[in-house]
Amino acid sequence: MKKKIVIAGASGFIGRWIIKKFKNEYDIIALSRKEVSNNQDKNIKWKKVDLYSITSTEKALEGCDVAIYLVHSMQPSSRLNQSKFEDTDLLLADNFSRAAEKNKLKQIIYVGGILPKDKIKISKHLLSRYEVEKTLSSRSTPLTSIGAGIIIGPGGSSFKIITNLVKNLPVMMCPLWTKSINQPLDVFDLLNILRICLSDQKTYNKRIEIGGGEIITYMNLLKRTALLMKKRRIIFSIPLFSLGLSKLWVSLFTNTSLNLVSPLVESLKHKMIPNKENQNLFNVNFRKLDDSIMKALKLEAPKLPSFNKIKFEENTVRSVQRIYNPNKYSAEKVADYFPVWISKKFVNIINPKFDGNNLIFYLGKINLLKLELIRNRSSRDRKLFYITGGVLTKRKNLGWLEFRSILNNNYIMIAIHEFIPKLPWMIYKNSQAKIHLYVMKKFEKEIMKKNIIKSELNET
Repeated sequence: MKKKIVIAGASGFIGRWIIKKFKNEYDIIALSRKEVSNNQDKNIKWKKVDLYSITSTEKALEGCDVAIYLVHSMQPSSRLNQSKFEDTDLLLADNFSRAAEKNKLKQIIYVGGILPKDKIKISKHLLSRYEVEKTLSSRSTPLTSIGAGIIIGPGGSSFKIITNLVKNLPVMMCPLWTKSINQPLDVFDLLNILRICLSDQKTYNKRIEIGGGEIITYMNLLKRTALLMKKRRIIFSIPLFSLGLSKLWVSLFTNTSLNLVSPLVESLKHKMIPNKENQNLFNVNFRKLDDSIMKALKLEAPKLPSFNKIKFEENTVRSVQRIYNPNKYSAEKVADYFPVWISKKFVNIINPKFDGNNLIFYLGKINLLKLELIRNRSSRDRKLFYITGGVLTKRKNLGWLEFRSILNNNYIMIAIHEFIPKLPWMIYKNSQAKIHLYVMKKFEKEIMKKNIIKSELNET
């Protein structure tokens, strides 16, 4: 019987190539936020999943043996997303880790980044990938973490940026960060390593950094690509351009989303050379760089099935806030303290009441927001409330608030999902939304204090 592999991030560059190359060896479940409307390849089963929902993620992983996790900063799934990408990625990884443990998966394989080998402050993008790795490995499911730098292949976003720069700019003045060295990896070499790692217990709970056969600067990679594309280009370095300006410049001349360009540019300031640890676990003859570039230029990326458009309800809001938790309070304790702190902070204005099942925030006698505690989905490290009423919410049948311990309880995540405000959008955006962020910042300062009353928050 074939092993069943589930791929989170299946519609991306690497996911599409995994499907194409592995579909005859494994039963593949491909996950997507969108529902498939026309799937020509009946050997691949596409499942619609909401990775923000633990329940939806658990159902998506049912019956699977191994998961390949390729999820990075997701595109906004609501009209207003009050979340940093690194906090969103952390929450999604924690959902996936919980779901993998519940379904007793044998292994998670994560494709992330190389850890920098220099003393420059690590970019938010690379730090986020490392946090995702730690979160995926925080439970019982063994993790195989594969770290790579620039991946070259047909359909790859990094290589597309390179080729677009070469196409659109006869003269390129390259900032100093383009002199940082990298070790580009051919996507087909990555696939070979993934094949080796699948269900190989020697790779369980291991971090493996990989790179191709040649070390090169980003500027020289541009020159090499221009040569192979037969484009005469003048490419030279100048000691100008901040990272911020570089992001705008690359985004403009490659017609690429700034959200996609930003993490790439931030990461390229680092020396991205893989270490040698655990490389004895596989034996791959890496392709030559010129061959990888030529193949990426000539081949087309695998095609995806047709998807239905996502129908978002108007004015949905998502807010994910990370609170530093130096005193290691549990999510349950922090959730219990939140209404106590609200009543102190906004005395005679906001008056929370909790009857054991429902938490209601009152303004005088007005029910502002009603939350129902979901006991069977709550625990010491997670407390879940459904949003069920109040004058501030339009939606009363979907939407939830959660408090969650994360990364060895160093942080508490406080997240609101699928919330639809009752206030007119412009009023909400400039009042209630801003007040929420203000409250979260003040609450974090409260949690960080060393003199919180022990009887209220101290762990027993």
